[in-house]
Amino acid sequence: MPTTKDKKKEKEAKDGEYLITYTRHLEKRLRNLETEKQLLDAERLRLEQELHSLRNEIDRLREPPLVSASVIDVLDESKGRAIVKSSTGPSFVVNASRKVKNEKISPGMRVALNQRTFAIMEVLPTKLDPFVKGMEVIDSIPDVSYNDIGGLEEQLLEVRETVELPLTKPELFKKVGIEPPKGVLLHGPPGTGKTLMAKAVAHETEASFIRIIGSELVQKFIGEGARLVREVFSLAKQNAPSILFIDELDAIGSQRLKIATSGDREVQRTLMQLLSELDGFEARGDVKIIGATNRVDILDPALLRPGRFDRMIEFPIPKDESREAIFKIHTRDLNIKDSVNFNRFVKITEGATGADIKAICTEAGMFAIRRDSENITEEDFLNAISKVLNKNKNKCVESRIYS
Repeated sequence: MPTTKDKKKEKEAKDGEYLITYTRHLEKRLRNLETEKQLLDAERLRLEQELHSLRNEIDRLREPPLVSASVIDVLDESKGRAIVKSSTGPSFVVNASRKVKNEKISPGMRVALNQRTFAIMEVLPTKLDPFVKGMEVIDSIPDVSYNDIGGLEEQLLEVRETVELPLTKPELFKKVGIEPPKGVLLHGPPGTGKTLMAKAVAHETEASFIRIIGSELVQKFIGEGARLVREVFSLAKQNAPSILFIDELDAIGSQRLKIATSGDREVQRTLMQLLSELDGFEARGDVKIIGATNRVDILDPALLRPGRFDRMIEFPIPKDESREAIFKIHTRDLNIKDSVNFNRFVKITEGATGADIKAICTEAGMFAIRRDSENITEEDFLNAISKVLNKNKNKCVESRIYS
């Protein structure tokens, strides 16, 4: 039988094991509590940051709104003292806040005023209509190069001399002693390559390219069209060197008549603003103008005089050599059989424009697809010529094709 001493030792051993097990349990619990404390500290830090952000947002929302104004005159540039005209109507003599002391305040700038003290709190960016802001072409430059223009070598040379050369080599004009041309007007029948030429200039030059259609400047309310013209030219000056392309110029550039409706008079006001911007007192800098129209006969004489559009370049109906060059451009990527005779196509497409020839090449491909063929044949081109040119009311085409 176990003695009392043995029982005591056994009990002490059990107690020791229990203490070890309990100690390990407490250590594990302590580690869990430390982990939980770290998570709570992280959560507390996150909530404090969110609280700080919310307090800043509340403070920002509690700030009184600022009043927009335009600087009329600067009285003391060192002290930032100026005369401003607020958007609410009256003019004030105000001081500039310390925040804008380092910025140069000049007449015409847009600024923000404190609603109570009318101090200048910040300088605002130049106001531009959202419609005008969307006119600038930067990332979507047209994928058209000078190699995509056929039969217009003389016109291309004149456009490059007028638009591209003054931007790339202005020193040449200084050496000769002449001022570079300000603008060029492209005119001719529809489909002869006027807009295509402007796209090529946009692609080849590194200048900012701004495109606007004349009809977009015709607005409903009085003065809106003239305001858009001012803002378009302001945008061009800000992004100089730049090219401003005005397509369908006849929409606002038609001759002014003595008898006119109220709508006609508003279009005439827009035209007068355009005339002022084209040849105003302020220098435009590196801003070149390209106009395009197919109705040069109805344009106002004031728009056509030298100084506004220094060069008028005609885009005629292409002749045989020009049509051959255009055919080569539009067929260079087509899968065509070797037996195709392009000289025949050139002869029977007399009177066709560059746009017509492009449509003919597209239609020829469609005829090949209709036959479930990968090759375009001469018969496909003949059918395409008959379809496209007959659509343009050239009744003698079929007799020319099959004669």
